[in-house]
Amino acid sequence: MESESRIVDVEDVPDDSTFLFTVREGFDEKEVLLVRLDGEVAAWRNYCPHWTDVRLDKGSGAEFRDGDIVCTRHGATFESDSGACTHGPCEGAYLEEVDVTIREGAVYLTDDDYEFEGLGPKSDRDLSSGRIGFGGS
Repeated sequence: MESESRIVDVEDVPDDSTFLFTVREGFDEKEVLLVRLDGEVAAWRNYCPHWTDVRLDKGSGAEFRDGDIVCTRHGATFESDSGACTHGPCEGAYLEEVDVTIREGAVYLTDDDYEFEGLGPKSDRDLSSGRIGFGGS
């Protein structure tokens, strides 16, 4: 594996939140979040399928409830291992998966559609404002 595809050490992906990084698809930057799953890691594009401009991880980790990723805007919940929406306005939809693999304790981007850009949110994303959110627990 090339060093450019290395994202982070598995141990740096939180157990109860997400780890945000940015990929490039052609000229566009896209945000991806990593979720740790009992020694494995899943990667999902960082948006709610209900409103694709709504980010699940706004830069400080996505909210979790009973092991599911929560969209704080709509209250939708997504299974962290399958990306399936099990509750909310987009029930039945799925988060968009991004291919990653673990090797020697590190997470690598292996999705041919994307190039690793960097850690954290997109460079042009203003995370300080947004629509009114749903903060239920």
